[in-house]
Amino acid sequence: MIQSDMSRACGLSRMVRSRSWIWDLLSVRVQRITLVVIYSSVFTVGAVAQTLEITASTIEEINAAFANESLTSEQLVELYLSRIEAYDDTGPALNAVLALNGQALNRARALDAERRDKGPRSRLHGIPIVLKDNIDTADLPTTAGSLLLAGSLPPDDAFIVQKLRAAGAIILAKVNMSEFASGGAMSSLGGPIRNPHDLERSPLGSSGGTGASIAAAYAQFGLGTDTGGSVRWPSTANGIVGLKPTYGLVSRDGIIPLALSFDMAGPMARNVYDVAAALSVMTGIDPADQATVQSEGRIDLDYTEHLDITALDGARIGIARDFLDQDSEVDWIIEASLDVMRGAGATVVTVRFPQWLLDANGELYTAVRHREFRVQIAEYLATLKPKYPKTLAQLIEQATRMTAPNDSGQPNPSRWSLMRREDDSGDLDDPEYQAVREHGLALVRGFIDSLLESKKLDAIVYPTSPRRPSRIDADPISGGTQRVSPIRLANLTGFPDLVVPAGFTGNGLPVGISFLGTAFSEPKLLALGYAFEQVTKARRLPINTPSRPDEIIAIGQ
Repeated sequence: MIQSDMSRACGLSRMVRSRSWIWDLLSVRVQRITLVVIYSSVFTVGAVAQTLEITASTIEEINAAFANESLTSEQLVELYLSRIEAYDDTGPALNAVLALNGQALNRARALDAERRDKGPRSRLHGIPIVLKDNIDTADLPTTAGSLLLAGSLPPDDAFIVQKLRAAGAIILAKVNMSEFASGGAMSSLGGPIRNPHDLERSPLGSSGGTGASIAAAYAQFGLGTDTGGSVRWPSTANGIVGLKPTYGLVSRDGIIPLALSFDMAGPMARNVYDVAAALSVMTGIDPADQATVQSEGRIDLDYTEHLDITALDGARIGIARDFLDQDSEVDWIIEASLDVMRGAGATVVTVRFPQWLLDANGELYTAVRHREFRVQIAEYLATLKPKYPKTLAQLIEQATRMTAPNDSGQPNPSRWSLMRREDDSGDLDDPEYQAVREHGLALVRGFIDSLLESKKLDAIVYPTSPRRPSRIDADPISGGTQRVSPIRLANLTGFPDLVVPAGFTGNGLPVGISFLGTAFSEPKLLALGYAFEQVTKARRLPINTPSRPDEIIAIGQ
């Protein structure tokens, strides 16, 4: 890990912490590991001290603590840096962080002063976040996790990073990922990432570093990117919330491309509220990304306003049963989730996908994805300094000389082998590419839109990952033949897909459930996901990264 100005993080001053616990009165079950402390600005219990637990808090609750001066952004950054030191560098050594922002504490102090003088810029004012390392930051390296781009500083921030900084968010770190956003949850620059729920299991990719970081509470929320499931796979594997937005709702400018027909950045957090709060800042029409024009008039300025605990009452939910029967314990959690929805007033109906779509799902994706990476990665590399490779062929040529680990990283033969197939895939004027891009994707989009409309569905749900995460040395998305999965349907259509924690298998591995809707249906999906989350309260802090006493904040009266 690149470490900068960690002195404050290594010797944190301890604030006085109350050890009083407040039972979460809404919970339907006793938590196995640690009690979640819920703070509300309107909740009072006589003389009992109110407390806020950082690892369980929402941005709304953090802002309440900021407002009554029980917490500062500087203290919050210190607490998160301390967790990174305890759980990423040592302890379970999740290996999720690639580079820390040495200016994070200074930025927090400046934002604290600004809050006192002028008030907050937004609800993200002073909130620490992490970014997947394929999202451009002018002040921190952006490498896509690759030794081939080690140390690369892009010319400017990505559009979404500019918006987050303007809202007052603090970039705490750049995090590890599947190299060039494809393959297993490891990179040549950062090595393998560990799942905080089970260190022998994969956090999945390609946003595995973001998923592990947020589950382990290294920051309040993080950003991943999703081309073929890369926000949603690690969200379910790490037991957090994740959103792949509608294509065009969020700018792709400044994101190292995997395939621009599918690429989309998405927020990942420990709760639905924080995902909605992050999305509210990330959206906007960007002159550098023509796709965002289609979101004009369809952007919501505050997605948190749609969160409704009663949203499941009267909703019609389709269950995609084609994607069950791959893991009996995952199936059990999904069936239990459907019972919860029915109990909350939803009507659940079975939906089926035609065999041609199930069979063609992967081939449609690959026909576009491989060709676009070959062309579009060269366009991105052209913006970097002269010392870096400028084409996919040059990346491959340099990779062939890295056959043994060194002080900077290690070989990644699985991903580098895939590069050869991408380089041999063809051009963007190939008939196959043109047919899929112009007609195949429209066919899939039209079918799913018609399915939602004909059955009058608010969303289609399915197990985000039909099987529990595999062991690190057998990552299920590192290549080879896969059993049918619905994960890429949201990419092929450009539709939004929200993942919410649903429960745990018998061996303690998270299971997530996806809510797939039509274009620009984020308000409805977030409402449904929030209602499900509030009824089930299925998220748990990973057993390998527990809460610590100094993270329980006494709230001023």
